[in-house]
Amino acid sequence: DVQLQASGGGLVQSGGSLRLSCAASGITFNGNAVGWFRQVPGKAREPVSCMSSYDDTTYYADSVKGRFTVSRDNAKNTVFLEMNNLRPEDTAVYYCAADFMNPVTMRRRHGSGWLRQCGSYEYSYWSQGTQVTVSS
Repeated sequence: DVQLQASGGGLVQSGGSLRLSCAASGITFNGNAVGWFRQVPGKAREPVSCMSSYDDTTYYADSVKGRFTVSRDNAKNTVFLEMNNLRPEDTAVYYCAADFMNPVTMRRRHGSGWLRQCGSYEYSYWSQGTQVTVSS
């Protein structure tokens, strides 16, 4: 049984930091693409950051570039999203998702910038959400 467990959300003041974790059981992140997404009520879910654990390439949405960092710990089978200099507009429910995506195949299908389109791909596995609230 595959499970992704997202944690680390909370309430923080503007300018503060949080680190989200996505722990996997039943699968290994090696060879998978992992995405962090967020959603606010009434709006579509949007990709925040993605990582190809096959070759460690990463993607960040323009709104978080320079403030958020995605990383992974293979020993813990966990992916992290370090969020710094948080802003009120970062308030959302955050989710992690994973699926097997071989970058060779993905580049052939979608071009060299395939990871930038990570928000449009299907993911087999999703975590429950973790709420991030940034107060002004």
